[in-house]
Amino acid sequence: MGLALAIFLIDALTPLEGAVAVLYVVVMLIAARAFRSRGVIAMATVCITLTVAAYLPAHGLLNTDAALVRALVSLAAIAIGTALALRNQAAAERLAEQASLLDLTHDSIFVRDRGDIVRFWNRGAEELYGFRADEALGRNVHELLRTVFPMPREAIRGELRRTGRWEGELVQTVRSGRTAIVESRWALQRDARGEPVSVLETNTDITERRRAHEALVESERRYRTIFDTTRVSILQQDWTPVKAALDDLAGTADVETYLAEHPDFVRRMRQSVRIVDLNAVTLRLLGADSKTQALCHLDDILPEDEPTFPRALLAIARGETFYEGESQIRTRSGELVPILFGITFPPDVGGYGCVLVFAVDISERKEAQATLLALQAELAHALRVSTLGELTASIAHEVNQPLAAIVTNGEAALRWLRRPVPDLEEAQAALMRVVSNGTRAGDIVSRIRSFLNKAPTLRERIDLVDMIDEALLLIEQEMMRHGVVPRREIKPDLPEILGDRVQLQQVVINLMVNGIQAMAGVSERPRVLTIQASCDGKEVGIAVIDSGTGIAPEIADSIFKPFVTTKGNGMGMGLAICRTTIEAHGGRLWIGEASGPGAAFHLTVPVTHESIA
Repeated sequence: MGLALAIFLIDALTPLEGAVAVLYVVVMLIAARAFRSRGVIAMATVCITLTVAAYLPAHGLLNTDAALVRALVSLAAIAIGTALALRNQAAAERLAEQASLLDLTHDSIFVRDRGDIVRFWNRGAEELYGFRADEALGRNVHELLRTVFPMPREAIRGELRRTGRWEGELVQTVRSGRTAIVESRWALQRDARGEPVSVLETNTDITERRRAHEALVESERRYRTIFDTTRVSILQQDWTPVKAALDDLAGTADVETYLAEHPDFVRRMRQSVRIVDLNAVTLRLLGADSKTQALCHLDDILPEDEPTFPRALLAIARGETFYEGESQIRTRSGELVPILFGITFPPDVGGYGCVLVFAVDISERKEAQATLLALQAELAHALRVSTLGELTASIAHEVNQPLAAIVTNGEAALRWLRRPVPDLEEAQAALMRVVSNGTRAGDIVSRIRSFLNKAPTLRERIDLVDMIDEALLLIEQEMMRHGVVPRREIKPDLPEILGDRVQLQQVVINLMVNGIQAMAGVSERPRVLTIQASCDGKEVGIAVIDSGTGIAPEIADSIFKPFVTTKGNGMGMGLAICRTTIEAHGGRLWIGEASGPGAAFHLTVPVTHESIA
């Protein structure tokens, strides 16, 4: 405003002949830098008013001399200067708005000229590189950031000149010294003649993304190494159709019942599971020469009526993430190979396209198990022979009784027949007793032969009451010889169990004989051998309790180990075989607490409703 008044005073009071008012344009230029548009217009109005005010007193309104021309020129200059100032101001505001938009992005954006000197540096660049705009402007950007290019710079510049764009990854160093990997996009700016003037460079920090990608690649590499080199068979399978079908069933039917009643559904599910990848161990297991031969459907390698697949379907329906079992797979030659397998189900539906199945060939283990069972059978047989050896006196007495009765009744029959008048009725009665005692002797021999039998393990329905009573008959004379009183406490309505009758009976007899022998030195109290049997609905329990000297606590934990015995002439194998036999039947054998003196052996065998084929 002071400059405008000075111009006015010179124009109005001095005799200078010239367009002094043109100097108001300078005022407008200064006002354009100091004020916004309204202020500029107001200042223009003031300058025009001062111009007119300086002209009219000296020249009048109607004078058309040269002074009027200079005044009009001055007014035109003020108007043009004002218009240009407003236009430049509007352009500057638009540029400022665009610059503020560039500051809003998280990417670093800067403009550099042909000499790589920074001309613009946004807030994203400050945050990424740590250099403020005033520190970066005017400096060579690639020297500042120690840029490492993925290819020769001349090649990059050549592509930039040719296409106007270049994209690639750069390695740069930020102010803190940290190395940053950036995804860089360059755009060449040209002037009106098409000459390059600057480069707009946008960089995105992908350091963490690159590290995550490298970690993922490394993880994938480790997984692939494990997949290919492990000695465990690994199959990658697509269970997507199975998951979709089971989800459709959910809420409309009981899945377990549905699977039992719809074997065709189970078959379709087997046929829908596709093997998409497998490792070298699986190729050898299947006897395939290449993956092409082995990439088939699950139904192609499972035997008919394979029992674990429906259980795997149930596991999925229940939302379980892991299922394991023992099964068989069919090789390309048709051989069935026993395997132990585990299936890892993903927690979300999208992962069912990549279900991992781990399998181990257990052929050798099965063979070793069969060998072990054969050895155990031999040992069990030897133990039975040994047990019968200990019961020789009792067996001889039991067999001798019907034989003596046969002889006596046979002689009596002869006497009745040799009478002058044979008494046929008495002779017939004597002969019937001969037959009865002969049958009894035969039963005893049959029972002993059955006990000594070395037949393979059987699974049959066993009436526990009959089995226990028969065991008591076998050792009846042994108990009488040692003055042992049997006490039979068996609950009614015991369910039948599945198992090998001879093996289970051997266990019971061994425990009874041990109890009898444990009471041999007892004289101050009755020698009582109690046999208990009961059922809790899930398991049948049998207890053999004696009133002997008991088992010392220091050997109670090891009494079931081989070659551990409390007998002076014992082998220490009886209880070990007994526990193995019970565990083979899915049960347990342990020493419990006796209510009085002596020892209490307890065993359980699970109740099963399984049918026998």
